[in-house]
Amino acid sequence: MQSPADILKGIWTSAGGDAAALDRVRLTGTEPQIPSSFRVAVAGQTTIAAAGLAAAEIWRLRSGEAQDVSVDMRHAVAECRSERYLRVDDKPPPPAWDAIAGVYRTGDGRFVRCHTNFPHHRDAVCEVLGCEAEREKVQAALMRWKGEDFETAAYAAGGVVALMRSYDEWSALPQARALAQLPLVSIERIGEAPPKPWPKGDRPLSGLRVLDLSRVIAGPVAGRTLAAHGADVLLVSGPELPAIPWLTIDTGCGKLTTFIELKSEFGRAQLCELLKDADIFSQGYRPRALAALGFAPEDAAQINPGIVYVTLSAYGHAGPWAERRGFDSLVQTTTGFNHAEGQASGIDGPKELPAQILDHATGYLMAFGAMMARSRQAREGGSWHVRVSLAQTGRWLWNLGRLDSGLNTPDLTGEAVHAAFIESMPSGFGTLKAVRHSAVLSKTPAQWSRPAMPLGSHPAQWPARS
Repeated sequence: MQSPADILKGIWTSAGGDAAALDRVRLTGTEPQIPSSFRVAVAGQTTIAAAGLAAAEIWRLRSGEAQDVSVDMRHAVAECRSERYLRVDDKPPPPAWDAIAGVYRTGDGRFVRCHTNFPHHRDAVCEVLGCEAEREKVQAALMRWKGEDFETAAYAAGGVVALMRSYDEWSALPQARALAQLPLVSIERIGEAPPKPWPKGDRPLSGLRVLDLSRVIAGPVAGRTLAAHGADVLLVSGPELPAIPWLTIDTGCGKLTTFIELKSEFGRAQLCELLKDADIFSQGYRPRALAALGFAPEDAAQINPGIVYVTLSAYGHAGPWAERRGFDSLVQTTTGFNHAEGQASGIDGPKELPAQILDHATGYLMAFGAMMARSRQAREGGSWHVRVSLAQTGRWLWNLGRLDSGLNTPDLTGEAVHAAFIESMPSGFGTLKAVRHSAVLSKTPAQWSRPAMPLGSHPAQWPARS
């Protein structure tokens, strides 16, 4: 079984990182940290370390000063469950899931998971089933369906659901075979442009401008991470777009936030003006949604030659599911994790991983890929496209191996996290107690210099560069 250091080396060198930089990284802690048969804590630690090392290398390129990076495994896995430990004016999070979200049996004895936290996704499930949004009625309706037929019909109607598959079932699908041909993080040159010099500043990403068009966890975590290393991150949302308030607060640290109505000509013109002065465009909307509005990667490279465009998808950019929507819990279900954890626990049915680790790890890989691509831009020029997916992160996690005694591990309690890893900060929502960033850089400590604010709190413009 690979050590955390070897896992980090694989991430780092696969994206073109200089192996010598790994000598300045210290990974502490032992696994398991939380109850799982999978290497969840190591996945969090190594993806956070990769992003931290990328920031440290950018600082070396900008200033000539090398620095050390350390990541503690326990702290990292707490950060990968940051939404659990967040407190607003000492109040804990509200219930995380919609009333009909979750797992159901189908008429052929299979299990399906419905993700209904957004109203239009809930409505699609109820429309397909012809029932009201009540758990008992959803279950009764699903007994008239075969699991895979319901999955297919729900997606066709605009819903997001997943049939629970074993790993072998998933591996036999064309989509799994397509993912097997892709790297963990894809970084491709998509246009020509002269190198952009690094702006002035006293932090690794000072002066870099990031457009963050994402929701829920993975994409917002990427923006939060870039902000922790000094980037000016502008979260772009829309007044009519559904959001999950608690996650907005948790991932909003360090960001500006504005509303732009992209379905209007005026809104698209606003985004275009912002894009002209951006360094990184990070987006996690359903495949081709932004392309239909004129903001595909190639469009962005025309608007701003030299841009780094980051794309998050659920199931990867190749294969028959490339345009399928999805969330962490669904990808866990359909790619074999829930089945495997259930079997390891002796449960007849799915068992979730003890963290939204596909989301969080993918978020850190997005930030890592963005920084590696920006470093290449400064060195080689060009416009760049970074692509990651929840399912590919899952494939990587699966291949890290299993822990025989992992499920017997005591869970990490809120009391332990709050005693060791929490910092208090003001925000537009009240006083936050939140997990501080777990990548410790010796010369440029990670920190959020802006408070989390309600969506739409700022104008659609960049702050002045110092």
